[in-house]
Amino acid sequence: MCYGPEFIAKSVQSWIAAIGAKAAYIAPGSPWENGFVESFNARLRDELLNGEIFYTMKEAQIIIESWRRHYNTIRPHGALGYKPPAPEVFVPAMTAWPAALARPAPSAKLLVEQRPTLH
Repeated sequence: MCYGPEFIAKSVQSWIAAIGAKAAYIAPGSPWENGFVESFNARLRDELLNGEIFYTMKEAQIIIESWRRHYNTIRPHGALGYKPPAPEVFVPAMTAWPAALARPAPSAKLLVEQRPTLH
């Protein structure tokens, strides 16, 4: 169970108790109890934050977003057989919907709304 806002944590704890289960708490600063987050944080620090100096918030947003896209779509992950977790896919429109090519496109007609009458 991760730490969160107090009102959510109390609701989750009461729900867990109601179904008869027990929560597994993670002690603060225990990387061996939360390996996924700690692994990601280490990579973020090693691959991005230690090598950059951000002078503006906009610069930080652009550089971090670029790293995030690379991390999620290009960078191979060992746990996934050295494949990216969510590779970007480009499908040309001509091959994506062949049924749409069989019939002509409808003619474009703009609907004109009636102006309200002023009395």
